[in-house]
Formats: sequence, C-alpha cells, structure tokens
Amino acid sequence: MGITLSDWSEGYAQMHLPMGPNLGNRTGRVQGGVLCTLLDSVAGYSGIYSAPGDPELKALTLSLTTNFIGAGDGAMLKARGFVEKKGRSIFFARSEVWLDDDLLLATAVGTFKYSLVKK
Repeated sequence: MGITLSDWSEGYAQMHLPMGPNLGNRTGRVQGGVLCTLLDSVAGYSGIYSAPGDPELKALTLSLTTNFIGAGDGAMLKARGFVEKKGRSIFFARSEVWLDDDLLLATAVGTFKYSLVKK
C-alpha cells in the first residue's frame, strides 16, 4: 500500500500514506478500508515498541471500533496511535487519521493481544 512508519517510540506510533487514485472509492475520496488499515496498524504499532537490543514484540487485534468523521481531498494521510493502557498480555490503544494535518478523517479504539514471536 505504501505505508511508512515515520515515528515510533514507547506508547506512540505515526505512519504516512501518500494519497493516490488506487486508494479511492467511487466518489474519489479515500476508501474506508484504507482508513481502517491505517487505524489498526498504527494503534497496534503503538503498543509493540521495543528499544534496540530488547526482544521483538508482536500483537494481534482483538477488536477495533472505528468512527468515520470527515472526508476531503488532499495529498497525505497521517495516522497516529497512542497506548491508553498496557497489561501483561493485552493493551488498549486509540488512533486517528488526518488528511494533510488539517482534516480529521477517522478515529478508532482497539484491544490488542501480545503474541509470541517465532523465529
């Protein structure tokens, strides 16, 4: 899809996705599934950051509730994810997608389960 992880730290992640004709729906605006993918990905990444040298973390989405708020034309989608609460095996996160840092398109809250990394 062309998503780039642009910022990642403990409890936070940010991703970018340039707009293109392949991301649009019949009205020419960004398709809802693209927004859901960004919301899910950035929320999940916000909870699995590990410092260099620490064990790698992975997570599975248990639930994701999405709210579509706006629509518009622009050049860049920016998604931000924030951890709200971490437990031993589950974490809760929220996320948002902005169009050109100006228009809020969608938000989500999710529940994620840590998963074992198999190498």
